[in-house]
Amino acid sequence: MKGLFRGGEWAVLAVVLAMVSASPIAPAQTAGSRLAFDLVITNGHIIDGTGSPWYSGDLGIRDGRIAAIGNLREAARARTIDAQGKVVAPGFIDMLGQSELTIQVEPRVPSKIYQGITTEITGEGNSAGPLNDAIIAADRATYDHYHLNPEWRTLGEYFGKLEKQGIGINLASYVGATQVRRMVLGDDDKQPSAAQLEQMKAMVRQAMLEGAVGVSTALEYAPAPYAKTEELIALASEASKLGGIYATHMRNESDAVLTAIDEALRIGREAHIPVEIWHIKVAGKENWGRMPEVVAKINAARAQGIDVSANTYAYPAWFNNLSAFVPQWAHDGGDAKLVERLKDPAARAHMRKDMETPSTEWDNEWQEIPGPESVLIGVVQNPKLLPLQGKTLAEIAKLWNKDPMDALFDLLIEDKAFTFVAVFGMSEPDVALALQQPWVSIDNDSEGASPEGILGQEHPHPRAYGTFPRILRKYVREEKKLTLEDAIRKFSGLPAQRMRLTDRGVLKQGMWADVVIFDPATVRDLATFAEPNQLSQGMEYVLVNGVAVIDQGKMTGARPGKVLRGPGYVAAR
Repeated sequence: MKGLFRGGEWAVLAVVLAMVSASPIAPAQTAGSRLAFDLVITNGHIIDGTGSPWYSGDLGIRDGRIAAIGNLREAARARTIDAQGKVVAPGFIDMLGQSELTIQVEPRVPSKIYQGITTEITGEGNSAGPLNDAIIAADRATYDHYHLNPEWRTLGEYFGKLEKQGIGINLASYVGATQVRRMVLGDDDKQPSAAQLEQMKAMVRQAMLEGAVGVSTALEYAPAPYAKTEELIALASEASKLGGIYATHMRNESDAVLTAIDEALRIGREAHIPVEIWHIKVAGKENWGRMPEVVAKINAARAQGIDVSANTYAYPAWFNNLSAFVPQWAHDGGDAKLVERLKDPAARAHMRKDMETPSTEWDNEWQEIPGPESVLIGVVQNPKLLPLQGKTLAEIAKLWNKDPMDALFDLLIEDKAFTFVAVFGMSEPDVALALQQPWVSIDNDSEGASPEGILGQEHPHPRAYGTFPRILRKYVREEKKLTLEDAIRKFSGLPAQRMRLTDRGVLKQGMWADVVIFDPATVRDLATFAEPNQLSQGMEYVLVNGVAVIDQGKMTGARPGKVLRGPGYVAAR
């Protein structure tokens, strides 16, 4: 090293090193102490989001950002929060949030902020934009369910709408590969021509310029399964050129889960794009105990230099559309065509045969569940079916005096294929092992909810209200499968690193002040599968961009959230 410097340069270097070693923790400890802060959080145990052990100190916030960390006892400030005995941590980042529509219904998103969530990443295969009249017509039941009229047509216009109305948390979105496929091909089972594929690529490129963080797939849900791997590589390559990420609900999470991982890795490798596997799992009773194989496969890929990571919500049940139980061919043409086929005895018999036959060709959820008692009805749009929310498919079959599969088919007919369900198809040891991996962050995989209003009439998965506090209670405090510092890293620093959020996710001078304050001994989830609409407890303060959305345990109603645009964003002139 000495050979790199001449004599005079060594003298300069020595002075610089002396200055660095003599520097205080933050400028506010010296002359900066006289600078005014909007808020100073004192006496807290600071867990900074990097995985490092907690340390004591004060945190000063000015103009929405962390202005100083250190001893700020003498600093002028407009307000002080005494965090004695509490943890001060970065706001939590939900790696898959689903709130595109409900954040318009209830912009304060109470189910999120009471968990400590300050940023949501959304857009699973489908995304808010691009949008056309045909998609709106096909999805009219969903928009009507939330009493929404989608006047935007591009992802950029959607972002502008959110900024105009104000939102309680920060939000970023992928552009969905399914979305651009539907824009060009509709809901049909067919392949794009060369010209059509170019149209789809142009839409991905435009969405990236409008602020998408990458391109995503949800390959279990029609029409997404109709896309070949080469189509996905082409779309991911466009996102890659503008710094995006490829995120995926893989084609299979059960019998063919390893093959599905291979496809995701191939897309990442050939498109030269980082890969994020959403809600990683091994589904189905015959696959319980296979998580070590999944972990080994991903570790091997990472050892080879493939940039792949994952996230989990750490519950033993997933939540999706009841129509996912039906074979993919039956979805050709969209939900209206599916309902027609369900009414046709021959097509219905064909569906039954496929569902009763084990297969690695599609994600056959009927083969993955222990029985119809493992399917819990969550959300319906037909008012006549509201009494069924919270009942199992087994209970409905008994109530209707029908075979469980016939009850499933008839429920889809009555609800126009809208119904959402919780499905108990995972084992706890597999869930815990996935959670413990250093490359696994946390996703809520639920839209923002509220115990009140339209959203309070639904029966969601309890993860909608409880994911992050449940991990703190169950896996940190009770079972000690994670340290508190590691859990906070999975909630903040790790997802920020993955999403390239360079000014969020850790507590450091200059970062945006997304901050939570809580007592690690008492924070807890209350939501259950029987009674899901219950806000979590223990988040005493939640700040989004320096503004309290939870203050002394109560929601303030503030909407300080920002739309977070991806690295390819180019502002419109």
